[in-house]
Amino acid sequence: MQGLQLTGYGDPADVIKLVDVPDVGAPRPDEVVIDVEASPVEPTDLYVVSGVYGLLPPLPHLLGAQGAGRVSAVGRNVKYLKEGDRCLIPPLSNAWVNKVKTDAPFLRPLPNGDVNQLSMLGINPLTAHLLLTEFKQLKAGDWIIQNGANSSVGRAVIPIAKARGIRTVSVVRRLELVDEMTALGGDVVLIDGLDLPRRIAAATDKAKIELALDSVGGLATQRLLDSIVLHGTVIVYSAMSGEPLSVGGPHLVFFSQRIQGFWVVNWLRSQTSFDKLTAIYDELAPMVAAGAISFPVAGEFGLNQYREALAVAGKFRGKAIFKPNYRK
Repeated sequence: MQGLQLTGYGDPADVIKLVDVPDVGAPRPDEVVIDVEASPVEPTDLYVVSGVYGLLPPLPHLLGAQGAGRVSAVGRNVKYLKEGDRCLIPPLSNAWVNKVKTDAPFLRPLPNGDVNQLSMLGINPLTAHLLLTEFKQLKAGDWIIQNGANSSVGRAVIPIAKARGIRTVSVVRRLELVDEMTALGGDVVLIDGLDLPRRIAAATDKAKIELALDSVGGLATQRLLDSIVLHGTVIVYSAMSGEPLSVGGPHLVFFSQRIQGFWVVNWLRSQTSFDKLTAIYDELAPMVAAGAISFPVAGEFGLNQYREALAVAGKFRGKAIFKPNYRK
């Protein structure tokens, strides 16, 4: 059995190694063994390799934030999975390996669909769902704003919102993305800029928007604050600009607005029951299988092609997908 191991922080070509690792062995009564079929290279993985992520296990450690595979062995107490079922690799379980052994009780069989797309179900669609449901009681007809709409989370926000009757203002930074986000189902798609609040008001007939989702940071955060109502909330879940938030204090005071950070890892850690997580994945998995939630794929790679895969992923023009159980 092989896996991709991080030995330090820096250039992937220097700090990642393809290593032999012990076989996971037979499952205990509450465990399953999963043969990994597909695992994407996520920004999370790139941040870990660079040493700038919020969760950095002791070195050396195996890599891979998420994936999907086939169950190849089942412990006697497992209720919901059987050999041959396809299921998620639990998020942050080191999926760049041939096999994973886990006792995650929220795992259920996945519907038939593109395994590459299903391998990306675990983190970004979950994040999108939580951003839409954990902070405001949104109802059909309400509007939300998101920037970085072409990110993986943003691409999931649009169809999840549409399925709930929630209307979206999706903000992007490149003109060629407008038609693409519209085709995904975005109700209003706008290019970011200094006059963004005015254009949002015009496009939504001055709708009272209570929630904005910020993945950019810097000056973009203030433009979101300027576009939402009294007591509105901006949820910051990434900072792709690399710049610190730049907001006006008086504006926050006079409008009683709130900026709140969100990291899905903290949410997962806070769960004392897996019922809610199971229910969310039960809602999202059919959407991924049907293609309602989908992400661009730039290429498939064996584990031995990790240098090429990481180079493709670093261009952020589509996902590089590891296929751990075959080699090209």
